[in-house]
Amino acid sequence: MSGAADAQVGGPGGTEPSARKSDTLPKDRAFFGQPLGLFTLFGTELWERFSYYGMRAILLFYLTDTVANGGLGIEQTSGEALVAVYGSSVYLLSVLGGWLADRFIGARRSVLYGGIVIAAGHLFLTVPQASFSFLGIVFVALGTGLLKPNVSSMVGELYDRDDPRRDSGFSIFYMGINIGSLAAPFLVGAARAVGGYHWGFAVAAIGMAIALVFFVAGRTYLGGAGDVPPNPLNPGERPAVARLLVVVAAGVVLAFALAALIQGGFGLTSFIDAISYLAFAAPVATFVVMFRSRKVTDHERTRLRAYIPLFVAAMIFWMIFEQAASTLASYAQDDTDLTLFGLTISPELFQSINPAAIIVLAPVFAWLWIRLDDRPPTAVKFALGLTFAALSFVFLAGASWLADGAKTSAWVLIVVYVIQTVGELCLSPVGLAATTLLAPKAYRGQAMALWFLAPSAGNAIAAQVIQSTPDVAPAAYFGVIGLVALVFAGGMFALAPWVTRHIRAGADSEAEAALQH
Repeated sequence: MSGAADAQVGGPGGTEPSARKSDTLPKDRAFFGQPLGLFTLFGTELWERFSYYGMRAILLFYLTDTVANGGLGIEQTSGEALVAVYGSSVYLLSVLGGWLADRFIGARRSVLYGGIVIAAGHLFLTVPQASFSFLGIVFVALGTGLLKPNVSSMVGELYDRDDPRRDSGFSIFYMGINIGSLAAPFLVGAARAVGGYHWGFAVAAIGMAIALVFFVAGRTYLGGAGDVPPNPLNPGERPAVARLLVVVAAGVVLAFALAALIQGGFGLTSFIDAISYLAFAAPVATFVVMFRSRKVTDHERTRLRAYIPLFVAAMIFWMIFEQAASTLASYAQDDTDLTLFGLTISPELFQSINPAAIIVLAPVFAWLWIRLDDRPPTAVKFALGLTFAALSFVFLAGASWLADGAKTSAWVLIVVYVIQTVGELCLSPVGLAATTLLAPKAYRGQAMALWFLAPSAGNAIAAQVIQSTPDVAPAAYFGVIGLVALVFAGGMFALAPWVTRHIRAGADSEAEAALQH
């Protein structure tokens, strides 16, 4: 996803980054009027996202292609579910990565270590052996979890809190994400066409190596951003943290044991189920802890209840949106006419449509919200975002049904991705703002972790739906999911006035409350 979930503003735990000292980078405007450190982080994130989306663009095809063609020969449904649960694990691990940076190692070292682990993972994927491939996938997920939530927090630390360049700096950084994710399927796909899957993974590895070069060589321009954990662990907290780690470890062991028991042994399906259980349990546990905490007032619990519909809407939205690399990738390969303007295109190129649409449409939406005085309110934007995501699947189902077994035009998938991008621009940019506003004050620092759990759970839902519908035709599969999502969107529209009232009640000032028109 090249949208806002890739570029959250704030610290790794959702906190606003601590302001730098005014003399750290005095009047630095060397990069489009921005601190030169932004160039370091812009280049790092551009190439890291290039490597991530490049690998993801061909991952399903590699997993499910025959061994004779250089793939792993995994059954199609299992491959799609594995890709979905891989996305789920990345977001789960991002919560851990943000916490480690926040309390132990700082954002800079988290990004550096994460980048090294990602590069190692891509190198493992270049080895034509199944064991190395799975090891590489695990390494990329672990490294992304360390890196993903912390680069954006370092961008925030380049600016004083009142620096007027702050928003434009994040806009430039956000553009780097989309440039990387736009270019990746083209270059990685070309390498796959020339030399096979492992050449494609090698290009992704080169991208991550360039990202590391940018980050290490540009450290001097960062002015100490991310060097110090913003909330370091003190000795008195160690027993509580140790207990927390034991509980989390026990939960992981329980999830895998339960999955193995249900499946009658441990294998790919039980692994997918175990990660899904963890992704479902994490937000439930987080909400339970917040509701039961003595630090949360009755007034804050009322606000927190208003966040639950928003979280569910986001979860269903990401369940649809994140299938770009799983079921939609399969549809591109098996059910789409890959001829466009007289040229034959590769199926992975469709995954460049979203970042291309983001680059074109994001300024339009920014202008639109200004013209509408930031109307409609947050809850309605969530409902609109989910509606567009649902309609994208309904549209695809209709096109597939009309094709009656024949392949649909490439334009069908292009329209699907553009519709989803419109939905993303309605929902994703306001998601973290709503999260930080409605979370109890004692948990504001963990708001980003809570937001990351929505796409994690959404991916897990997708993995389970995919596993449960192995023989369902595309028209039925996409149609039922789209219609169910429309029902949820209707529910979100109905609840919007109630949610808006509670968001206003949760505002810290009258001016902030007035933003919810």
